[in-house]
Amino acid sequence: MNDISNNSGMQAYWMPFTANRQFKAAPRLLARAQGMYYQSDDGRGVLDGTAGLWCVNAGHGRRRISEAVAEQLDRLDYAPSFQMGHDKAFEFADRLSRIAPAGLDRIFFTGSGSESVDTALKIAIAYQRAIGQGTRTRLIGRERGYHGVGFGGITVGGIVNNRRVFPTLTGADHLRHTHDPDRNAFSPGLPEHGAELADDLERIVALHGAETIAAVIVEPVAGSTGVLLPPKGYLQRLREIADRHGILLIFDEVITGFGRLGAPFAADYFGVTPDLMTTAKGLTNGVFPMGAVFARRAIHDALMTGPENAIELFHGYTYSGHPAGCAAGLATLDIYAEEGLLTRGATLGDYWRDAMHTLRAAPHVIDIRTLGLVAGIELRSRPDAAGARAYEAFVDCFNRGLLIRVTGDIIALSPPLIVERSHIDTIVAQLRDALSRIA
Repeated sequence: MNDISNNSGMQAYWMPFTANRQFKAAPRLLARAQGMYYQSDDGRGVLDGTAGLWCVNAGHGRRRISEAVAEQLDRLDYAPSFQMGHDKAFEFADRLSRIAPAGLDRIFFTGSGSESVDTALKIAIAYQRAIGQGTRTRLIGRERGYHGVGFGGITVGGIVNNRRVFPTLTGADHLRHTHDPDRNAFSPGLPEHGAELADDLERIVALHGAETIAAVIVEPVAGSTGVLLPPKGYLQRLREIADRHGILLIFDEVITGFGRLGAPFAADYFGVTPDLMTTAKGLTNGVFPMGAVFARRAIHDALMTGPENAIELFHGYTYSGHPAGCAAGLATLDIYAEEGLLTRGATLGDYWRDAMHTLRAAPHVIDIRTLGLVAGIELRSRPDAAGARAYEAFVDCFNRGLLIRVTGDIIALSPPLIVERSHIDTIVAQLRDALSRIA
């Protein structure tokens, strides 16, 4: 076994989205997890304010899920999904179709959120071609959007550092983001101002021509960039414009899916149904790497043409519909259903919102945004040191028993959906103390 106590065993692992040299000089290591808590390698309890990485919606250490995975591995550890199948994949897809927003009842399995996004983009282009719209190949994203790290995802994504080094696909364009702190700071719910920003799609249509645009993809709530909420009416307006011009609307629900907003999906919460919807994370409670794309039946059926022995969509992954992943997902859905977790956020949302807004008077807080069981707390950046203040809060909180997530100078919170009011009180108190210490 490698000795990591003095960092000698840490050098081989190239960590993702991490300042590797900084981390390995002062590592933060997790050893166990149960319920709402992690345990650090030195035995300290750490309250999970982020559901891992937005994914452990049912809390940690759910034996029902781990037992389902173990049983599946003993029975069928792996099965190819190309020209073959197994019962769990069909059962899982059927179960998902029953909780999906109306009409999104065709499910394509992937291995992650990034794969789900690239899959949805490819399906959109393939669909347009199948209905005789082969000139529609352009993809529209949004500034400050995050859609994973595949070349398709970074192309439609709008976070600069994710794109800066890498080439992107040609022909894409971006809507303006919806962050408007001058008009919407400290909104107690959805911002009142900014629905007209959806009209940016009309501008892009006028620039490129509707006949060139296959799809527009947005996160209903932009999570990774710092919890940016859609203004009231924005998503409805975007749906109407997309319909007017024959453009498919894709919701990236990798973060908002499976109860985060107090409804099964953001599409349910906002009453806006996209044509395609990407998911991952809460799909298996973070236990197994897996994603899924939900598609309208009309999109699926448009590709089911030609000779019956011909492959309709030349796309897929080695681990699409992995047996252990499907077993984990089915057990996760059972827990969600039995414990009412897909809607529990609706009962706690007001308490969460009110608690978070008590931080308005904390040092350097310039905005607070909440919806369901997600929150973004924006801090004033230090001159010439953007991100430093939030990072110090992150380290301080971890050292004192709370896990938060930061992006730039924004603190993002998204606890497991089993969170209790006492946990919320602890999160707020810990954050208030941390912000005072770093001031």
